[in-house]
Amino acid sequence: MPDSTNKILIYTDGSAIGNPGPGGYGIVMKTADGKLKKTFSKGFKRTTNNRMELMAVIDALKKIKDKSLPVEIYSDSKYVVEAIKNGWVNKWRAKRFAKAKNPDLWLEFLKASEGIDYKIFWVKGHNNHPENEECDRLAVKAAQNNPQYPDTGYEESTGSKDNTLF
Repeated sequence: MPDSTNKILIYTDGSAIGNPGPGGYGIVMKTADGKLKKTFSKGFKRTTNNRMELMAVIDALKKIKDKSLPVEIYSDSKYVVEAIKNGWVNKWRAKRFAKAKNPDLWLEFLKASEGIDYKIFWVKGHNNHPENEECDRLAVKAAQNNPQYPDTGYEESTGSKDNTLF
């Protein structure tokens, strides 16, 4: 039986070197009671900072196993937080993402967030917030560590492909 008094806290950050360029994201997930904490990161060959910010939130939501627990998401990305808090993502969906950037990821976000009772909060980046700083370190390291994953949504939207042979 899940502990209904507990909640999941998610902290995310994204990074892209060059923007666009190699990118990565970092995630810190923990329970509010502090009994469980996990970190995740992933790097991509060529992407943008905004895509990494949003992809971090999506990946964190997908990792939640007990969807009965309330979730708090903390991000330093105004792009992500405001789009969700202000309902822009739902307006974009109603217009079939006609003028929205990163429609592939916003659709993925909507699917990943289904059935989850979440709230999202903006935190100022590079302001000594411990979890945000940890996410930033994870994201930057993932971007700098010769990332091998393609961001296919970015590549398809820009027409850029990885032309390496191996």
